[in-house]
Amino acid sequence: MPPLDNAAGTALVVMAHHRADSLTAHTARRTAAQLEGAGYRVDLLDLHAEQFDPRMNVADQPDWGDRDKPYSDEVRAHMQRILDADLVIAVFPVYWQSVPALLKGWIDRVWNYGFAYGRSKPRLAGKRMLWLGLAGVTSGDPVTEGMRAVLETNLSEGIAYYCGFSHSTVALLPDAEERPQRLDAEGNLLVGDAVAGTEREARYAEFDRRATKAVEGFLAAEPVPS
Repeated sequence: MPPLDNAAGTALVVMAHHRADSLTAHTARRTAAQLEGAGYRVDLLDLHAEQFDPRMNVADQPDWGDRDKPYSDEVRAHMQRILDADLVIAVFPVYWQSVPALLKGWIDRVWNYGFAYGRSKPRLAGKRMLWLGLAGVTSGDPVTEGMRAVLETNLSEGIAYYCGFSHSTVALLPDAEERPQRLDAEGNLLVGDAVAGTEREARYAEFDRRATKAVEGFLAAEPVPS
């Protein structure tokens, strides 16, 4: 994809994993570099490294009688990072066909009433969202498409569009586990052997290629007018 000019805008890349050496962290860093190469100014938000607390608290609990409630300083700082971004990309491992608690708690506390929803004119209108989910399921497993559909419904329809994003999509990246796993017809979990050497390098090079292609497709998609 050819580099864009400085008008490309700002991208907020949200990494939701507790380990800096994880495949999720690797993918988030590669995504940030890819966006910079496409002309975006990148704000990389590592939720764990920044010690974001995903637990709801009294200060950030919605007040349904006051949509202008002053939330905590931490949450207001995160709100500003979203407002400053033209697009948001969340990079996360898929847990139980959903996002991990770290990312869900960030959404619960930051995408709050009066900010992300609860207004006739959404503050996040015009922004674009990509959910980049890394899944342990193998690409040939029949459950993969169902997982993708569940994530699209929950994340794009249930969260992003509800909060006013003009465009949202899920890019599911299967084969993220080092040891392939799938369920057989009786529901037994089958775990394969870990790949090693050149086979492992080739496998993860292919994973990187698919992640890059997913981001390219998202950037190339025509924005929906707000």
